[in-house]
Amino acid sequence: MAHASLTPSPAIAPSGGTPVLLALDLGTTTGWALRAADGLITSGTVSFRPSRYDGGGMRYVRFRAWLERLAADAGPIGAIHFEEVRRHVGTDAAHVFGGLLATLTAWAETADVPYQGVPVGTIKRHATGKGNAPKEAMIAAARARGFSPADDNEADAIAILFWAIETAGGVA
Repeated sequence: MAHASLTPSPAIAPSGGTPVLLALDLGTTTGWALRAADGLITSGTVSFRPSRYDGGGMRYVRFRAWLERLAADAGPIGAIHFEEVRRHVGTDAAHVFGGLLATLTAWAETADVPYQGVPVGTIKRHATGKGNAPKEAMIAAARARGFSPADDNEADAIAILFWAIETAGGVA
């Protein structure tokens, strides 16, 4: 089940020819935010929860197919930024993250799309001023920018996207 928000953001609309940016918060429920070449920002969540009849790799097959559809619909993706998680509370979450990250990086390599992990603290600090901000603060930060995130996954993806835009991918 996917959820999407369509929120134009003219204050950060790029000049012509700006590449499409994709930001991801990887997990069973993946948050995503995308800035199209025309400056329109869309965001949402997509679930990669397997059904009881799925084999172990189906969530990753679906994730790859979702990436391919997104790239086909949005146009060529110029860069992907994702939340780089270094510590997971549970083993299952770590395994899912690792599988999604492997799928993402393999897809990006074959599609010739540059990608970059952004540390959790960096994202939270940029969005809220605190590197250890709770989920509620991340959702509030997204709302303060005019978005209505469905959950913290979407809010994190929005924060990653704005970090990427406002710091030129960590260069500025």
